[in-house]
Amino acid sequence: MKNDRRKFLRNISGSMALLAIGSKSVAASSNVSSLISTIKVNSNDAIKIGLIGSGIIGHYDTDTALKIPGVELVAVCDLYTGRLDRAKEKWGNHLFITRDYRELLAKKEIDAVLICTPDHWHQKISIDAMNAGKHVYCEKPMVQKIEQGWDVINTQKKTGKVFQVGSQMASAAGILEAKKVLAAGTIGELTMVESYCDRTEAKGAWQYSIPTDASPETIDFDTFLGYAPKVPFDAKRFFRWRNYGAYGTGAAGDLIVHLLTGIHTITSSTGPSKISSFANLKLWKDGRDAFDIINAIMDYKQSDKHNAFHVTTRINLTDGEGKGSFGLKLIGTEGVIEGGGNGYKLRTLKRRAAPGYGGYDSFDSFSQKQKEEYKKWYQSEYGNDTEGGYDLNKEQVFNTPDGYDDRLDHMIVFFNAVRTGSKIHEDASFGLRAAAPSIACNISAQIQKPILWNPDEMKLV
Repeated sequence: MKNDRRKFLRNISGSMALLAIGSKSVAASSNVSSLISTIKVNSNDAIKIGLIGSGIIGHYDTDTALKIPGVELVAVCDLYTGRLDRAKEKWGNHLFITRDYRELLAKKEIDAVLICTPDHWHQKISIDAMNAGKHVYCEKPMVQKIEQGWDVINTQKKTGKVFQVGSQMASAAGILEAKKVLAAGTIGELTMVESYCDRTEAKGAWQYSIPTDASPETIDFDTFLGYAPKVPFDAKRFFRWRNYGAYGTGAAGDLIVHLLTGIHTITSSTGPSKISSFANLKLWKDGRDAFDIINAIMDYKQSDKHNAFHVTTRINLTDGEGKGSFGLKLIGTEGVIEGGGNGYKLRTLKRRAAPGYGGYDSFDSFSQKQKEEYKKWYQSEYGNDTEGGYDLNKEQVFNTPDGYDDRLDHMIVFFNAVRTGSKIHEDASFGLRAAAPSIACNISAQIQKPILWNPDEMKLV
């Protein structure tokens, strides 16, 4: 048993010391290096958890949490009886199951909860859970509405409970190493970031399967609605809630928030001060009111952590190329970092001191006499390099090993904090600073005006 545990810990921990740009620690033949996570399990002390919301992400999060030594699932809450049945089939008949999350929170043996509900329930259940003495891992976005954020922040401060938002980009090996590269000045001064997510298939646009037994008898639809407007039972609204603004935050809260989490982690930024967005519903006209295309530009002012830069973000759920791309491209004056949580490519250049002349240049418009005089002057200033331009350095590629899971790293960070009180990077303040600009993309597109945001004070202007 001890040998199995050692083997497991080796698989999920290690050292990222391989990234040494200056010393060129990558192999000369391939110029490819492996990133190994530094995030380690601190202890296997028992932690009992409850799952609130046993849908798609609830299963992903729970399965990942259970890979960590000492974590035990004891209770599951969901509003659809079929999911409760499945929970017992998958995780054991010992589980306490309920449709009422308050019954789960009343269980004294539960140390922490995973909140994987529709967005419009995140704030209330997070606050109730912390007030009930539970540590909270809440899926992104932290809140559905910007004005809800401070209540979560204040509750975390009041209770002292561990609170982490579930966007794993904050703990991903590729993101954390890209942060080091940027801080080292390897790509010069950051000027802009391009971020993107393209999807093609129906499931990528939230056309999720609906069970044939979905009915008012098997689903507590009234509780699902929460503070949303009351409507008759509709299984599509329950199982495809991301399609509706009453319950979700659309592509902005589902996907832009991931991209901003990565950007804010790499740059140590508190966020943009201005958000302008354009959006449309082009393809998935199935009764939804959420956009399937969003394009936004955000203005990041200079701070004590970074210079001023711009962010562009593109979410396209109608992509006709079929590549399914997702990632970031940080563009500096001397290079580019491009990738995501599982690794990145680093391309750098060195500009020559000589500007060169000829070609697409005013030189050819000079008289012949002036050309000769200019050549003499140029040679005295710059020597014989008449081409100028720049030299590209060899591309360096950094990948995580096969099987690497940034969600597991993120869960380890959370449970380490529960066990030892270690620092949470993606806490409630970070969560609001990622969620608010993302949600502002929806608002900007709807009112066709820029949204002004104070990222330090975390409030709309």
